[in-house]
Amino acid sequence: MANLRQRQKESTRKRLLEVALDLFVTRGYVATTIDDIASAAGTTRVTFYAHFESRKDLMRALMGELNEILGRHTRPDTGGSTASPLVEAVQVGSRELLADWLRNQARQWPRIRPYILSATEASAVDPDIRSLFHEWIEDVVADVVEGLDAADRFDAAGRHFRGELAFANLDQTALYWMRGGGFDIDTAPEFDVMVEAWWRLVGTGGLR
Repeated sequence: MANLRQRQKESTRKRLLEVALDLFVTRGYVATTIDDIASAAGTTRVTFYAHFESRKDLMRALMGELNEILGRHTRPDTGGSTASPLVEAVQVGSRELLADWLRNQARQWPRIRPYILSATEASAVDPDIRSLFHEWIEDVVADVVEGLDAADRFDAAGRHFRGELAFANLDQTALYWMRGGGFDIDTAPEFDVMVEAWWRLVGTGGLR
């Protein structure tokens, strides 16, 4: 009986996350209330709060799902997320390895599109979500810095900013694709431009 209750609880939590993500995309984060989420999930406001303290707490759970999709794991030292393939790609710094990592990320764009668009909208209007999203961005930047530190490439004082610029490049390219650009990552020049920017910002191309 205890196992059944636990499965039901997990099922309800998953349903709340699925419904919230769908509503954030179709209605927008601002227009979606906790009551809307609970009602669409076929449950109550009380049940929502039994699983999540707030919309921010729910968004944190969605960011956790995003990390799983992108293969990001928990850092034992900080509790943030990390992706060793990114660290390795930056450490090696070759155009080919960076292109492979970026292409693997781009292949996830259709799946992560609702997560990114929802988090981007929410962070623009909600300071708490903005802080949460910034923490996630910093985790990605930290991977870039770790790779640059391991390679001892570029001046140490500028490595973090290089990571921020690289992330901004990837983020804006992804948003362009998600908002209607829809280019083919295997043939479109947009992808090659992004790779070139990464290679020169954090790879060995910047040493030439």
